[in-house]
Amino acid sequence: MSGKVILHYFNGRGKMESIRWLLTVAEAEFDEYYLTDREQYLKLLNEGSLMFQQVPLVEIDGLKLVQTKAILHYIAEKYNLYGKDIKERAMINMYAEGLIDHMEMIMVLPFVTDTKPKLDNIQSKAKERYLPVFEKALTGPVYLVGGKLSLADVLLVECTLMLEEKFPDILKEFPNIKSFQGRMIRIPAISRFLQPGSKRKPQPDEDYVKTVKEVFNITGPFP
Repeated sequence: MSGKVILHYFNGRGKMESIRWLLTVAEAEFDEYYLTDREQYLKLLNEGSLMFQQVPLVEIDGLKLVQTKAILHYIAEKYNLYGKDIKERAMINMYAEGLIDHMEMIMVLPFVTDTKPKLDNIQSKAKERYLPVFEKALTGPVYLVGGKLSLADVLLVECTLMLEEKFPDILKEFPNIKSFQGRMIRIPAISRFLQPGSKRKPQPDEDYVKTVKEVFNITGPFP
């Protein structure tokens, strides 16, 4: 019997948050070890736990997994959230990678001095490039791929909630997505995850940014 899943990351959203979301929907228990200083990061490096010298790191089934997409794919496959065949997995991957691309634009905001141009770009890309794809895909179907909950659905609800934190009315022109979001947040595991005191992380603050910079020894502008 495999033990509990262990996450190694900062006490904040970043690239680990999608992994937390997926584990939550899979109802898989997990513990977290937070990086708070550079010594902890160097220890993981010296142990050989970080293949590309990067986190997230997830310990699961006796494996030490890095690279966010690889981790998400493993969890999705393990918990039957990855479609029924190769064609469905291809669709799930396309949707998921588009959503990850867009969420990464939001993730860098706390590290940027002048956020307005970034926010304007995020909003225009959301309305013109990303959300129309999902609005069309959800004309009729309850879920994005194969009539069944998948990784793509989990990332979409995460992304829409992140967008609404920055642009509260952004889904007004996308009723299918808003309806989808409403269905998703009623799933018991997601409903609990959205309550105060859950393992969901708040929006990044100055302490989060300071810790990330200290751990990675970044003294100048964030790359």
